[in-house]
Amino acid sequence: MDTAQFDQQLGDLAATLGDATRRGIYITVRESVDPVTATQIAGLFDIHSNVARHHLDRLVADGYLQVTRRHRSERRGPGAGRPAKYYETTAKEISVQFPLRRYDLLAELLARIVERIAPDTAAAMAEEIGREYGRELAAEVGLAKEDGFETAVHAVAKVMMGVGFGSEADVSERVIVTRFCPFGEAAANHPEIVCKLDQGIVAGLLESANASGTPVVTPRLHIDQDCLTEI
Repeated sequence: MDTAQFDQQLGDLAATLGDATRRGIYITVRESVDPVTATQIAGLFDIHSNVARHHLDRLVADGYLQVTRRHRSERRGPGAGRPAKYYETTAKEISVQFPLRRYDLLAELLARIVERIAPDTAAAMAEEIGREYGRELAAEVGLAKEDGFETAVHAVAKVMMGVGFGSEADVSERVIVTRFCPFGEAAANHPEIVCKLDQGIVAGLLESANASGTPVVTPRLHIDQDCLTEI
């Protein structure tokens, strides 16, 4: 791939998924068991239904989502009314082929470097760096101090989705469930560092959202399991 092709590919990706809310919506639809409606997305992201519909339609136009037939549980037959509009992901992959660059390899090698340079303090160092980034991220997206633990944790999960984590808050269990981690294989190969980094990010976001509690990340043991952050 030449530079011009790379720039075009990256530009197309940024135009569609560069917006944090739209990126979070895409991840939500992708991780949902069933197709979703604009009303459901509006409720999850606390936005107007017209704004949710705009993001969904943009994702459809660029090939990341598709409109599907009415939900399988929806009533059919005479008098059923106009079917709702549901959205689901397409087979389009979210990837950019970086010429001569391997960021997954870079993450892997950096984790190895940290382990060798500071074997006794690597985990604490990673958590502190994550906490700093969490505060910076909260300021960048305008995360406000929320009223109540439930509201704050939901807000934190949304911000995590915006930066690539497939996260969802389960307030009743006081956990954030992460079904997708953007750190990829580096997280699986070096959980003692990467998971502490994740833990620090959540801690920084919780602090910024005025939520009490100390997050503890339990990494998944298998690829088909979820990563849990208990608060």
